[in-house]
Formats: sequence, C-alpha cells, structure tokens
Amino acid sequence: MTTTPWIYNKEPLTEIPEGYYGFVYLITNNVTHKKYVGRKFFYVSKTRQVKLKKKKYKAESDWQDYYGSNKTIQEEVARLGKGAFHREILHLCKTKGTANYYEASEIFKRDAILKEEYYNDWMHVKVSKSHVKE
Repeated sequence: MTTTPWIYNKEPLTEIPEGYYGFVYLITNNVTHKKYVGRKFFYVSKTRQVKLKKKKYKAESDWQDYYGSNKTIQEEVARLGKGAFHREILHLCKTKGTANYYEASEIFKRDAILKEEYYNDWMHVKVSKSHVKE
C-alpha cells in the first residue's frame, strides 16, 4: 500500500523541518469526504541500555506513514487503501504544548466532535499558557 505524502502549503513534506516538534493535520477520505483532525509528533522518546543503565534518546516517529489514531479511519484506510485519503498539515508546531493547543482549537472551530462529517469522536487536552511558546 503506497503512502500518500503529507501536504503543507500545497507542497509535499518529506523531511522534518528544522526546529519543529510536530504538526496538526486534517485527513480527508476522498470517497466519503469524511475528515479527521489530529496531531502528530515528529519524534518519540525511546530508551536503550548503555553500560547497564537505561538512557533516553529521541527517535523519529512513524509520522510519514501515519493515518490517525481513530479506529474507524484506520479500518477505512485498511479497506480502501492509503491512496483514498488526502493528508494535509494545518499547523507546524515547535512544541508539544503548541500542537496540543492547535489540535483542540481546530476541533472546536470545526465542531468536529459534534458533526457527522468528521471521524473525531472524543478529545483530551491539557494546555498551559507557558507551554504555548509560538
């Protein structure tokens, strides 16, 4: 199954932009036109053992092949194929807190939890003013 690229400002994004931690996105099913708003981080924290001690390190996430955490959209990607979906980056974010804020903002602005045209069916967010540095 071929992955469709993430689109940012009408251009494919294939590399992590310098200084950015993650992004807020909109995935659209090209068949049903149903949408999903979410956020994804470019990096994940992992551990490895070095000289009998656990060391944390930052590794690139699966962002290039990511199609959301919602079970329904995952089932539709498996059924229809990745090519049936358009993946657009709405906001590039320099911090985790900023990504959390903009995801919540987009969900509220679009009434994504209330409207049937969205896959979104719940959200959990905790944002502090000090975490939003952009």
